[in-house]
Amino acid sequence: MKIRTSNFMKDKSNFLYMRVLPLTICSLLSISLLLLYFYNLPFSPSSKNEFAQSKPIINIISQSSLLVPPPTSSYSEKKKAYQKQCDYSKGDWIKDTKGPLYNDTTCSLMKEGRNCIKHGRPDSDYLYWRWKPNECYLPRFEPKTFLQLINNKHIAFVGDSMARNQLESLLCMLSTTSIPKLVYKNSIGKDSQFSRWYFSSYNVTISLYWSPFLVQGIEKSNNRPNNELYLDHVDEKWAKDMDQMDMIVFSIGHWFLLQAIYHEGNSILGCHYCGLNYTDVGFYDVLRKSLRTSLNSIIDRRGHKGKNGIDVVVTTFTPHHFEGAWDKAGACPKTKPYKSEEKKVEGMDNEMRKVEVEEVENAKNKGNEFGRFRFEVLDITNLALLRPDGHPGPYMNPFPFFNGVQEYVQNDCVHWCLPGPIDTWNEIFLELIKKWEEQPRINLSS
Repeated sequence: MKIRTSNFMKDKSNFLYMRVLPLTICSLLSISLLLLYFYNLPFSPSSKNEFAQSKPIINIISQSSLLVPPPTSSYSEKKKAYQKQCDYSKGDWIKDTKGPLYNDTTCSLMKEGRNCIKHGRPDSDYLYWRWKPNECYLPRFEPKTFLQLINNKHIAFVGDSMARNQLESLLCMLSTTSIPKLVYKNSIGKDSQFSRWYFSSYNVTISLYWSPFLVQGIEKSNNRPNNELYLDHVDEKWAKDMDQMDMIVFSIGHWFLLQAIYHEGNSILGCHYCGLNYTDVGFYDVLRKSLRTSLNSIIDRRGHKGKNGIDVVVTTFTPHHFEGAWDKAGACPKTKPYKSEEKKVEGMDNEMRKVEVEEVENAKNKGNEFGRFRFEVLDITNLALLRPDGHPGPYMNPFPFFNGVQEYVQNDCVHWCLPGPIDTWNEIFLELIKKWEEQPRINLSS
């Protein structure tokens, strides 16, 4: 009897083992396939959570590696290709508790008019937003990584005061890792319009060239009511040093809105609000001609055999946020970003961006003949449009309301507070450089 009971229990155990084991294997396989599916999914465009809340997603992905085999090389290639195609220009600003890398006391490299905290701006919420692209994750800026990637190189920021604004943001973020030395400064008026900094630990040079039109131009003054542009002549103030540059970042736009006379060849093409007997040709086509002349000059001068390659970035037009005319007591009083559905890039902002994007594409096609050029758009027009709260406003000057509310207070609704939203421009800039690092330049003319 005991033997029969023992055999019965053994048979029952074998029966359960044979039934439960397949079910267990099937369940584990299903879970593995499900996790692998979620591993391949991009970030959902509808995700509006704070960055702090997105961390568990990363943990889930890392845990899935315990259940699924290592990805094949083709899978890795597909994942890399997807990351390279991410459109950083579309997304939303979401709350972020971490805040910026630097502040008004840790960085002494910013222009006074951008130092909103030092000038008494009372609110600080504008510092606690991060850009969340629809299709991917934008990492925080890594100063050491940036400097390592541009080791032994010279980056030149060329353009107007927006170029300077972006450069100062970059210098402030990099100075949290390595303090640069100012090795050259040539001031015109009250601004340091030609400057150069050197990071000795990385042999990195970063320069600023004031050239608001990129082409040769004469700026208006008290005795000269109009700017004058020579659209077929590149501005030699920056172009003469082109052979010393490894990377150029262009940023232009706002100066083209001012009254000007345009020269092309040996004749006057027309003007914009010049008040003279010339055809008013607007400024969109003038912007196009200026950018094309500048990009073509890079290809023509650096495309010859024996010349080193060069990378060129064009930062797209940044909208202003004046409520009212900029020169008639206009202000930018908003204290929060717009949601993406509230504002769209349109009108002049869209046309300026469109010209810049198209001209970069034209330069890419022309540069392909040589292979040593890499042209890219740093497309920030949309994410800048959504940040009306990021400008100095009245705090372009120190403590504008110290003596009470004035009848008229000058506002800056074009440039950006430091720290502020413009730091994001350089986060995307870093991702662009990372992408280039994975795509070695091909020399077709050697």
